[in-house]
Amino acid sequence: MNIIKVLFLIALVGHILCGICDCLMTYVPGGKKFDIKQMSDNSKMAEVFKDMPLRNITASILLGVAALFMILGGYYGIYLWMRDYSSTSSKLILIGAALFVTFGIAHHVFCGVAEWFYVRFGMTEDALKGVLEFFKATASTMIICYIGMAVAGGALFISIVTGKTPLPAWSCIFNVIPLTLVFTPLRIGGTGNWCGAIMFAALLILC
Repeated sequence: MNIIKVLFLIALVGHILCGICDCLMTYVPGGKKFDIKQMSDNSKMAEVFKDMPLRNITASILLGVAALFMILGGYYGIYLWMRDYSSTSSKLILIGAALFVTFGIAHHVFCGVAEWFYVRFGMTEDALKGVLEFFKATASTMIICYIGMAVAGGALFISIVTGKTPLPAWSCIFNVIPLTLVFTPLRIGGTGNWCGAIMFAALLILC
């Protein structure tokens, strides 16, 4: 197994770990699930999070940061692999990945911190107002994170479809962008990470 495939494997594991981290913040013991729509009604939010252990949120924050660095390694692997086929695409993938992971780490930490303080301070109306204000103030991290993912994923997708790589055109479906579009309506916790894991598993097999 060469270094590029090792990096793909590391990113595959990283996406799985990050998906687990997302689930730690999305699913509450007792079968309850957080939905962003609940943020408009504190009574619903409080009902969902009343049994949320703070240790779950803390573990999600810390493990998620490590997992995202593992994912960055995988995108660097794509950059190394793509350099032989397209200098422009490889550079776009590297730039997109840097934005995705750098701002993704900030976004992940901010989400975890907001949830931790909401639970810690009693899930009150004031706590929710503070969380909403915090999310609005830090929304740029989420936006830039997803822009970076779109740039990196889009560059890889186009390169495969246009035949710049030796991969068959049909393999473009194993890309984080089309996979996310397919699975997002299912509202599964950690959707983006499960899609990323599928993409790197496919690259590990096909490259």
